[in-house]
Formats: sequence, C-alpha cells, structure tokens
Amino acid sequence: MPGKVTILFLADIIGRPGRTALKRFLPALIKKHSPSFVIANAENAAGGMGLTEEIGRDLLGLADVLTSGNHIWDKKEAIDYLEREPRLLRPANYPPGNPGRGDVIRTDKQGNRVAVINLQGRVFMEPIDCPFRTADALIEKIRSETPVIIIDFHAEATSEKQALGWYLDGRVTAVLGTHTHVPTADDRILPGGTAFLSDVGMVGSGNSVIGMRREQAIEKFLTALPQRFEPGRDGLFLSAVVVEADPETGRALTITREVMREDGADA
Repeated sequence: MPGKVTILFLADIIGRPGRTALKRFLPALIKKHSPSFVIANAENAAGGMGLTEEIGRDLLGLADVLTSGNHIWDKKEAIDYLEREPRLLRPANYPPGNPGRGDVIRTDKQGNRVAVINLQGRVFMEPIDCPFRTADALIEKIRSETPVIIIDFHAEATSEKQALGWYLDGRVTAVLGTHTHVPTADDRILPGGTAFLSDVGMVGSGNSVIGMRREQAIEKFLTALPQRFEPGRDGLFLSAVVVEADPETGRALTITREVMREDGADA
C-alpha cells in the first residue's frame, strides 16, 4: 500500500546469542516486509542484562530506535549513554529527574514522523509512576506532531498489558508488550484502530529458558538457591511483529507476528 508506515518491532535481545540471531534473521525480515522503521528492545543485549554503549551503537546500525525496561540500569555506563543518545529510551514513567528519556520522534524512510514511547508496568515490578497517566500526558503532546505512535509496554502481567491496550485504543498506533520473553498469540487490531500484542517475545538462544541457560534455570527451580544466570548457548530464535499503519490517521492496518529459529545453531 503506497504511503503506509511499516514498523518492524523486534523483541528483547538477549546477550550475544540475541545479537547473532538478529544479524542472521534480520535481512530476511527486511526483504519480506520492507519496513520503513525498525524498533528493537535492547535492555538485555549485553550479557543478558543491561546495555553497553558499544553494543548500543552496533544495534543502532540496524534499528532506528532502541527501547528498554527495568534492566537498562544494570550496566553503569548505560546511565551516561542514556543522557547522550536520544534514540535509546528508558521507560518514561520512572520518576522525574532520572537519566535519559522515555519518548522520541524520528522520521522513517518515507519521510513520515514516527513516535516511540517506552513504558513500564507496575504489577509484580517496581512501584514507579503510573504508566496509564504517563501515557496520557505524552500522547497529548505527541499527537500535535504525528498520529503514528508506537508503545513498548515493558510489563509482567498480561492483564495490565491488555488494560493499557484498551485504554489507549484509538489514540496510538500500537501497544506492544515486552519483558516476559515468551511470544503470545493474541495479536489483533482493536476496534479503535490500535494494534495490540501482549508480548512480542525475544531474540536469543532458542534452546533456553527465557533466553538464559536452561541448566541454570532448572537448578534454580530444583534448589531454590540463588543462581547467576547467563544467556543460553545454543540455537537461535527471533520473534518480532510487523505493524502497517496509515500515516495520516495513525490507525493500524495490519499486525503480523514473525518467528524464526535455527534449533541446531551454535550461538
């Protein structure tokens, strides 16, 4: 469709296997969908938790905007990087005064303005500011510049994610969930024209437990003792979602889930 905005959203990138999977599978996704704008969640891209500037710069060679979540604070150097790199977002509903920013507007390959907002849930997570009210304030400001608004909602509870999707239906282009690393199958376009998916999933080791070494996860459940988790070591897996939208209205036209894997690949 001429003039449409095509957003490719890549789920949580987990460590080196995630970066390897991204570079392995991304060319095929771009060939298939010809996205005009690419967003990737990078909060776990460095060693499975956090982000470094070197890795951030590398990923920004592949994506237009990087989103994050609660693990963005795990590497100290990310604090300064957040201040200097406007294309790297942290959740907007952290209290005022924290480093970085939670929203950005960029131009896609066709000259359309695309806004990205990063929010974090509060159910089973840190009790930070309200994501619903934060969204209200940001959307009111952003819609004067563009109707195309993509939200990465980094949250644990599917109920909270679904509630935000319904709350923002008709006001944003898409509400896409991240954080659990497990892709869900509830993709749909809500009645007001907002594309929704509870969780996009992850990019990382396919033979793992949510991206981490399976033997470490099993040991944790068997013993209940603390474990130092590391990214999984074998198999490559990528889950993503593609949203097509009308640049004039911001309404989503289609939403398509994508899953790619190489179970035997050494990551």
